[in-house]
Amino acid sequence: MNIKTIVIEGRQGDIEITRNRTGAHVMAGKLCIAAFERTEEPAARYVKAMEVAKAVYGADRNGRLAATNSMVHDVMTAIDRVAGC
Repeated sequence: MNIKTIVIEGRQGDIEITRNRTGAHVMAGKLCIAAFERTEEPAARYVKAMEVAKAVYGADRNGRLAATNSMVHDVMTAIDRVAGC
């Protein structure tokens, strides 16, 4: 089974993860937050997932991610499912 799109409710609106030929795009409205490639290393995908998690969970007053490591892994897992990683 292939998942083509997942929508996550974010702090400022819906975050849409959509499959493309090479991986997945993460969009917040009409703004592309991140592009994930199937061939990327897990560490690079994790860094991008942190930025997506910031859009989903928000940031504190200092701009740091307001989510735990396991929350970032949940976001990364959703993105990997769509991208086919």
